[in-house]
Amino acid sequence: MKYITTIADKEYTVEILDAKHVSLDGQVFEIDFQSVQNQPVYSLLMEGMSYESYVSEDEGNWEILLLGHLYTAAVVDEREKRLRAAGGGAAAESGVFHLRAPMPGLIVAVPVEEGQDVTKGQVLVILESMKMQNELRSPRDGKVTRIKVAAGHSVEQKATLLSVE
Repeated sequence: MKYITTIADKEYTVEILDAKHVSLDGQVFEIDFQSVQNQPVYSLLMEGMSYESYVSEDEGNWEILLLGHLYTAAVVDEREKRLRAAGGGAAAESGVFHLRAPMPGLIVAVPVEEGQDVTKGQVLVILESMKMQNELRSPRDGKVTRIKVAAGHSVEQKATLLSVE
């Protein structure tokens, strides 16, 4: 089965070939992807490189924290993509986006203020976890409507940090 994965408005075609091989846009990679002690932390070995990632599902999308960057991935299979296209496509991004902590950690900084206009990709919160500082960015343009944390606060996984409308 092929999956269409969208990250930052770019589509990728992913096909799981077997337990050790994945095709990404037609290029085959040998991988080893394992959960670390049944936690949302994963070990990924790919092309001789080792990566640690934090993966969680949030409101139907996947949040992946990799190399200090948080990515939001929408994943649909080929059949679902065709059905959506036949139905007139996806709705435009609207409504309130709630930035949630992808993992437990310590808030290092919140470089935005309530009422501030933000652009897609702008840093909203810097979260320290597992001795790494992670920049959590806005997935779209909007206005910060509510901030629930401040520098120095400890947060749990999935805690709402702020809202963008």
